[in-house]
Amino acid sequence: MTAALIDGNALSARIRDALAARVRVLRERGRSVRLDAVLVDSGDSSARVYADNQARTCASLGIEYKLHLLPAGAAYDDIAGRVLLLNTEDSVHAIMLHLPLPDGVDPYRVQRLIAPEKDVEGVNPANIGNIVYGRSSLAPCTGLAVIKMIESVVPDPVTGRIDLDRSSTQRVESPLLRGRRAVVIGASDVVGKPIAVLLMRQDATVISCNKFTPGLADLARSADVLVSAAGVPGLIQADMVRPGAIVIDVGVNRVQGVDGKNRTVGDVDFDRVRLVASHLSPVPGGVGPMTVAMLLRNVVEAAEAHA
Repeated sequence: MTAALIDGNALSARIRDALAARVRVLRERGRSVRLDAVLVDSGDSSARVYADNQARTCASLGIEYKLHLLPAGAAYDDIAGRVLLLNTEDSVHAIMLHLPLPDGVDPYRVQRLIAPEKDVEGVNPANIGNIVYGRSSLAPCTGLAVIKMIESVVPDPVTGRIDLDRSSTQRVESPLLRGRRAVVIGASDVVGKPIAVLLMRQDATVISCNKFTPGLADLARSADVLVSAAGVPGLIQADMVRPGAIVIDVGVNRVQGVDGKNRTVGDVDFDRVRLVASHLSPVPGGVGPMTVAMLLRNVVEAAEAHA
């Protein structure tokens, strides 16, 4: 057996095409779709390059992008004040906060100020609670990306079709993963925990663990769906994967290759696990581009709700 790749680049392109169509509908109704991003100038050109790339990606879908650039060394009150101001503006319906923030400014204190209905990164604690109760569609982007990737290879139990438009945050009549065991390795607040909750909403039996969990290999081997978000290169070996399992690799690790050059790898021993799993996401080219697509999806969802 050789696993089929879950190509995040190809999948995200399909999703962006669908989002562009939804944006056109809103614009034809006279409604704008806009993402407001707050960035503190740290002198790191990579942060500004990322913001510029984000602006171009938004423009390709017809989404307006407004960058609020604050000076280096901006204090908590400056950053929080800008977020609170954006919360009150009716023309703003999607807000995100670029990290890192200046030393001494706790990102959590700022993120929790973003209005839940405008929180397109899903970082406000209220949105995590809303996801648990199925009352919000604005889930953390990486968690939502993982669920969409799983949904892209699991056919609907009733229709037998793959449906990328089905809800990933609310319980549906025919959950894709009902009765299946899902093991999530990593329990961070914005990745591991939201993934576990979203899997629960599909009626999966979810085991949440971490790299220190005793008997981790046995737990991983029991999974129909295995998600690794531990940030440990090579953590998932072939003997930890049940034959035919779906494996999603969320890890992003920089390691030095035999040639002395740094390269990006995931948590999964890709070459060996590919011989065991039924479906496997690569790193890079897997969860990364899908996370960007889910941010854009959340922007469109917020704009539609606002409209």
